[in-house]
Amino acid sequence: MTENLSRRPLTGLLVAQLVSVLGTSMSALAIPWLVLTSTGSATRTGLIAFAELAPYVAMQALGGPLVDRIGARRAYVLGNAAAAVAVCAIPALHAISLLPLGALAGLVAVAGAVRGIADCAGQVLVPGTAVLGAVPLERAAGLHGSANQAGLLVGASAAGVMVSVLAASAVVLVDGITFALAAVLVALLVPAAAQPRRSRRRLSTRRYVADLAEGVRFIRADRLMLVLVTMIAVTNLLEQGINAVLVPVWVRERLHQPQALGLVAGALGAGALIGALIAAWLGPRLPRRVVFTVGVLIAGAPVSLVLAWTSTLPPALTAAFVAGLANGGLNPILHAVLYERIPPQLRARTLGAVKASAWIGTPIGPLLAGSLIEATGLRGTLLTFAMVFLVATAVPVMLPVMRHMNRTPRPQPDGTRAADNEDASR
Repeated sequence: MTENLSRRPLTGLLVAQLVSVLGTSMSALAIPWLVLTSTGSATRTGLIAFAELAPYVAMQALGGPLVDRIGARRAYVLGNAAAAVAVCAIPALHAISLLPLGALAGLVAVAGAVRGIADCAGQVLVPGTAVLGAVPLERAAGLHGSANQAGLLVGASAAGVMVSVLAASAVVLVDGITFALAAVLVALLVPAAAQPRRSRRRLSTRRYVADLAEGVRFIRADRLMLVLVTMIAVTNLLEQGINAVLVPVWVRERLHQPQALGLVAGALGAGALIGALIAAWLGPRLPRRVVFTVGVLIAGAPVSLVLAWTSTLPPALTAAFVAGLANGGLNPILHAVLYERIPPQLRARTLGAVKASAWIGTPIGPLLAGSLIEATGLRGTLLTFAMVFLVATAVPVMLPVMRHMNRTPRPQPDGTRAADNEDASR
């Protein structure tokens, strides 16, 4: 196999991920817009958005044992194909006036659940396609993150333009087509050799719970992974509070220009995309621990500090872009470490447990931010978030266990790893 052919599976997966995330981000705007324009009810719009998001998050976290049995490649293909059917059914039923709210909620819930399984499978396929193409894990993870960021940026922008010139149902149809295209790309370009060996054990309820618990135990037994997962959970909580509450309140109180919300979000997203691309290019040549330490310190507290002490847009946009740039470079390192430390046969269930841990605090962030604003005001809340962010990022990176980020443990046949003193640093 030539070098170009050997890298075709990774290329196919990246393009499929870009297309699938395009559909996901378009759905996040087009489906709520369809409900809002059809019913005029903000409450019903929120219910439909929740009906789609909750199963998506749940199945990303809980779908690992299913992916183990189905196989990552098949799970990705079937998940996106099922999402295409469910999403395309929405405009079809809407066109013949057979789409009550309950049916719409059921369809988006099915689409969210199967896309959650597909995205869980996609994470599992990244290291396998990287190995087939002889691509360093940092580069493969960086390119995968770049595909996600590009899909989010382009999809949201495209959906915003399309709903202004087309019927919302037509945009939803385009969403469904993107999922079908993602399924076809992986089916044609990603071989079964890219996935870990499928589990042959029958999946009973007891076995399912045991498999999920095995992923959690693996994280708890690995000190480096435990530190990283804990830090991610805390920083995600803080980031959700900042993005969902503190930035909108800052825009309302300091700028009085609602369009600034989109500009800040765009600066953050653009920085994250560029950061992921830079990490994909330079990541294999750089010391992971140094880059990660600098990145987490820049991506966290500075945004809150800048917002606390400025009332103009340019400093906020600069801080958001720099934070996004730093944050975009972190995920490739994190995923490379996870791919190296988790044995192939445990990746689906362990990555699912990592996902669940990372998301566990996100609903609390906005509640915490809102409560603190009522108690201490906007500036006091921003400074509090900055201080907590600094502690949550500075303390972990100073722990001795973090030196193992630069190592490459070898999975053993029994699922354990070689001793951490085996030096495979880059």
